[in-house]
Amino acid sequence: MAASHLGWLGIVRLGFVQAALGAVVVLTTSTINRVMIVELMLPAMLPGLFVTWHYALQVLRPSWGHRSDKGGRRTPWILAGMAALALGGFGAAVSVHIMASNMLAGMIAAAISFTLIGGGVGAAGTNLLVLLAKRVAETRRAAAATIVWIMMIVGFILTAALAGQFLDPFSTERLMAVAGVICAVAFIMTLLALWGVERTVQPTEKPAAARPHTPFRQAIAEVWADATARGFAIFIFVSMLAYSAQDLILEPFAGIVFGLTPGQSTSLSGIQNSGVLLGMVLVGGLSTLFPRLMSLRSWTVLGCVGSALALSGLVAAAQVGPGWPLNPSVFALGFMNGVFAVAAIGSMFSMANSGGQSREGVRMGLFGASQAIAFGIGGFAGTVLVDVTRLMLGSPVMAYATVFAVEAVLFLAAAALAAAVGRREGFGDAANPLILAARHQASGS
Repeated sequence: MAASHLGWLGIVRLGFVQAALGAVVVLTTSTINRVMIVELMLPAMLPGLFVTWHYALQVLRPSWGHRSDKGGRRTPWILAGMAALALGGFGAAVSVHIMASNMLAGMIAAAISFTLIGGGVGAAGTNLLVLLAKRVAETRRAAAATIVWIMMIVGFILTAALAGQFLDPFSTERLMAVAGVICAVAFIMTLLALWGVERTVQPTEKPAAARPHTPFRQAIAEVWADATARGFAIFIFVSMLAYSAQDLILEPFAGIVFGLTPGQSTSLSGIQNSGVLLGMVLVGGLSTLFPRLMSLRSWTVLGCVGSALALSGLVAAAQVGPGWPLNPSVFALGFMNGVFAVAAIGSMFSMANSGGQSREGVRMGLFGASQAIAFGIGGFAGTVLVDVTRLMLGSPVMAYATVFAVEAVLFLAAAALAAAVGRREGFGDAANPLILAARHQASGS
């Protein structure tokens, strides 16, 4: 029996999986990270190294995608990855409890836990995106990307809010209890959301036993030899490097240059996230209702250029100071980031399917690895560049202005890369799903 494309309910179900992934990740990279620094008074470098290690493991994403390509099913990999992630998330909370009495044993437990987290995120996240890419109709991919990423952000927000409520008064025992509940609920939600999604086989796929076995090195070499896939992976790296470099410096910038209190700078982050959500909804909605309006490639380029302009506004804000309208500038940056991000993700779905030869997992793994490595480097590099330029220039204002300017240049470079990839065979069609569907229909008739 041939499998039909996922309807909106099926897309939302997979969005719950992404929300579950986000819930466990934000617990470990935000809450547990803060506990290590504030309550345990550890150097920020130590939890930073654990988070960086979990990003570093994402280089294995292409390998996990290749292994699921061989079997033809993604659900087992998503469930196994989510199990590892949930175990690692709970283990990270346990490691904090151990650190309170035995620092060495706690560090070893944390290293093991963050290894599970990195492996779980890579295996589950890569194959979830492949499943979406294969089971969502071309004309719905931008909207699907919007739905899934909004649900992930909702997972971030709900987890932070609930964890914050139940962690007070704080104790490491309470942290373990809260983490255990969050991780268990995340795994159960994933199990229920995936139930029956892959019950049937895609009509274009061969059964797993009928597929010729290709070694991973050959498979990744074939994907990398594809100029379109290679160019898109490089675009993902550069754009996400620019996107992530602002994460750890925007709130300190607001405090130092504009004198905002911690509460006010946290509200500023909320303004930015509101802009991100609006940009995602706009692109997802317009791409679905009016697919001829703009291609996903064009939305991607527009978002990158717009992000560069918004960052230029922050460069000016650093020079002008408190008289500058900071909130609108940060909202504009978030909005353009949302436009770029959801369009790039929608294009990623199309690109994963464009190469044939059952290489969807390898392609998505390559794109996911590019994104994760950029995130791991970007946040750290942004803080290092601020410190270095502050020492060189003797001015924190000029230091932040310099970093924002570098990010703007990176976004412009990403826009040029996206436009160049779009001129190559394959990406231009995949970026406009309506035209692609019409061509398939014409060739079939």
